[in-house]
Amino acid sequence: MMRISGLALLCLLACGPAFGASGPLDLGFDADQPIAVNADSFTADLQGETGTYSGNVLVVQGAIRMRADEVTVAAPDGRATRMEATGGIVVESPSGTATGALAVYDIAAQTVRLTGNVVLTKDANVMRGNVLEVRIADGRATLSGNGTANGEDSGQGRVQGLFIRPENQGN
Repeated sequence: MMRISGLALLCLLACGPAFGASGPLDLGFDADQPIAVNADSFTADLQGETGTYSGNVLVVQGAIRMRADEVTVAAPDGRATRMEATGGIVVESPSGTATGALAVYDIAAQTVRLTGNVVLTKDANVMRGNVLEVRIADGRATLSGNGTANGEDSGQGRVQGLFIRPENQGN
């Protein structure tokens, strides 16, 4: 069974360590929870063994929510192997929010790559880059400013972070 929430987990794993969290993060991730997918339409390509949800896609599992314009699932022989979300990606959890333009979840490798003006937020804290790579198995995340988004050079080249002390937030 494919775990769509792995995509959500990938984005948010990076938020906690980047913002100085210590110990395990409570991401609201529970792989045993059912996965609900809502979209304007669904198209199955039986020959290509893919399914595509499009238009205002909302994926919910437990406390994690992901919105995207389109989500395509590759499922050769009926087993999901790869998920790709495109367009206006927003992943929300109790730990924070991640946004980007393209996300690819390789289920076998347990890796997720979010690209295209990636922004991680938690409270008033913000990190920006162009590529976020998360290894789900060990929780290691790397945010970089290098790379391309949708085939175009980002021109960023650097990661940016703004961290606000809790007592100064909201002022």
